[in-house]
Amino acid sequence: MFPPFLPKIAKNLTESTSIDLAQHIEAAAIAMPSLKVPIATTFVRQGTTQSTPILLLHGFDSSVFEFRRLLPLLAQKRETWAIDLLGFGFTDRTAGNTFTTTDIKIHLYSFWKTLIDRPIILIGASMGGAAAIDFTLTYPDAVEKLVLLDSAGLAKGPVMGKFLVPPIDRLATEFLRRPQVRRNISQTAYYDKKLNSLDAQLCAALHLEMPGWHEALVSFTKSGGYGSFRDRLGQLETSTLVIWGENDKILGTKDAGKFERAIANSQLVWVEKCGHVPHLEQPEITADFILTQS
Repeated sequence: MFPPFLPKIAKNLTESTSIDLAQHIEAAAIAMPSLKVPIATTFVRQGTTQSTPILLLHGFDSSVFEFRRLLPLLAQKRETWAIDLLGFGFTDRTAGNTFTTTDIKIHLYSFWKTLIDRPIILIGASMGGAAAIDFTLTYPDAVEKLVLLDSAGLAKGPVMGKFLVPPIDRLATEFLRRPQVRRNISQTAYYDKKLNSLDAQLCAALHLEMPGWHEALVSFTKSGGYGSFRDRLGQLETSTLVIWGENDKILGTKDAGKFERAIANSQLVWVEKCGHVPHLEQPEITADFILTQS
């Protein structure tokens, strides 16, 4: 049985990891200081060990399904969580709030404080890496170790955001919704193109059916999104592991070394024959890096 908040097309999932993750998605009411009503926040939790828990943050316009292959491997050794960030995934977008990076950070802290409330290994993929850096800089005591998977956070935010006024905003999001556009993006993200299966494409598109997807995406983009943390990376004292696909065609590979040089207590490891998504393309190797160096 899938939870009722998932779109009905989830019944078309075929891969075992996708189906298993869908069956384990939960929702919790997370209070935020700026809102009168709590946010129904979706997450997955697996593993029962007493060691430092892991929290996974997905990328832009994505969801917890991004970790369907990595999360079960990590959960064999550690308590592992994945959350749908505010404005993304299956977390409620209809409470009337804004979707700035500050809102996302406050919501993430409220989630951590409510359900975990002990130091974590924080893992961020792509835009999730920028969210993880932002969270760690603000709440360093909450993060025991930081892991960046082909992370954003060195480039400036999207300039196009300020131009997203009606009807251009609707046209832009409808363009992003097109199956062929999303398929092309996924193709670019993978080194092994065969992994961009019909099931993978469905996982990447399920959250588009959620109420408020268009409005939240426009709000986030117009806010400027995540800018560059280049000038603040030196303030990170948290032990940091940078994991990067050798064949990343989305962000390229130069930023990997820049992160390692800018963060004092950091280590860079490369994943061979891998594109922008090591957690999907090489989950066993990625999990091994995380578990053996944490």
